[in-house]
Amino acid sequence: MSGKSLRIGVAGLGTVGAGLLKLIDERPLFAPAGREVVVTGVSARSRKRPRPFDISNLPWFDDPAALAASPDNDLFVELIGGSDGPAKVAVETALKAGKPVVTANKALIAEHGAELAALAEANDVPLLFEAAVMGGTPAVKMLREAMVGDEVEQVAGILNGTCNYILTEMEATGRSFADVLADAQRLGYAEADPTMDVGGFDAAHKITILAALAFGCAPTYAAAEIEGVEAIEPIDIRMAKDLGYRIKLVASAVKSAEGVAVSVHPALAPLAHPLAQAGGPLNALFIEGRRIGRIFIQGAGAGAGPTAAAVAADIADVMTAARRPVFQVPAAQLKPFAAVDAKRQVGRAYVRLLVRDQPGVLAGVTETLAEGGISIDSFLQRPVEDAGGVPIVLTTHAAPEETLLAALRRMQKLKALIQPPRMIRIAHI
Repeated sequence: MSGKSLRIGVAGLGTVGAGLLKLIDERPLFAPAGREVVVTGVSARSRKRPRPFDISNLPWFDDPAALAASPDNDLFVELIGGSDGPAKVAVETALKAGKPVVTANKALIAEHGAELAALAEANDVPLLFEAAVMGGTPAVKMLREAMVGDEVEQVAGILNGTCNYILTEMEATGRSFADVLADAQRLGYAEADPTMDVGGFDAAHKITILAALAFGCAPTYAAAEIEGVEAIEPIDIRMAKDLGYRIKLVASAVKSAEGVAVSVHPALAPLAHPLAQAGGPLNALFIEGRRIGRIFIQGAGAGAGPTAAAVAADIADVMTAARRPVFQVPAAQLKPFAAVDAKRQVGRAYVRLLVRDQPGVLAGVTETLAEGGISIDSFLQRPVEDAGGVPIVLTTHAAPEETLLAALRRMQKLKALIQPPRMIRIAHI
């Protein structure tokens, strides 16, 4: 590295890249390193795109890989996004050139983290990605540093601010998912194509990374069970609240003797639980350690300022020569976790039925559940205007999910049912 300053190349000048350049302009001397950061090159898809800052005095690179290889920078910051393509090539180029890499790219780390960790170790340089999960809230550092003396048993939380905003607004206004999503897009909380967010894929990338850090394994995104929030209806939000719950998109990684279960799905959280109380675009996470017990953190999961601050924290770590394995253990020891089929998990569930108002309906429902050894914990029947039938909601005691799903398939044969049963898990938190 050159003298007292650290020269960095920044690829990607969107929201986070803009936030980082603004941060460096306002505060070029990084603590605790006490050294100056100097931007010596930038790259993005378009040089002419209007930006809220002046880049005319910064060396421009059309190709981010050329920026990564440039001898004029000591560290490469990748803020392009995407699991493959230019982002992956540029990061690989920087690591092969023996340069530290800082990235906010959750898809890249979740899908290629193990091979990139091996490349970083082979070239004796750090690969850091604090900003890839929960923006400026230090979830990665919590697992990578604070929890290394314990054995993590579970990580679970709200990792997507877009979904959390949508579910919060649906509860507050009673409007449909589609209506609230349209508002979220107008306000900038959701992308024009919101599939990555509302489909649960963004949260799945993040929980995959946290699972790797928590359990010292290779990120195994392909093994995650993923369900989004598109099918959540206002009636479910109202009925869940009447039962003492709030619906959230919960991402979790749980370690057991059988392996690791990584999942993202809508789930009911008790109203008094901290996850249920995290509203709007906030992110929230708890970590369960064998000896430390439960740790809870909450904060902004996105945005220019918070995410740029997380990138800056990683840059400061490079400057102070802080070094740890990328995923807790040397890359050569990383193995994909043994995935546990979510359907074999035991848990409680919320079940909503829309039935015709006729005698014997409840008896048919309870008998069908009883055939599978599933018992009812609570029951709620509440008239709902324009529902097209009578909504019945029940919660079950703990049962294997595959047993419950089989019972619901049998239940569809009941003539009184107007539509297939709707099941939402009750979060085990």
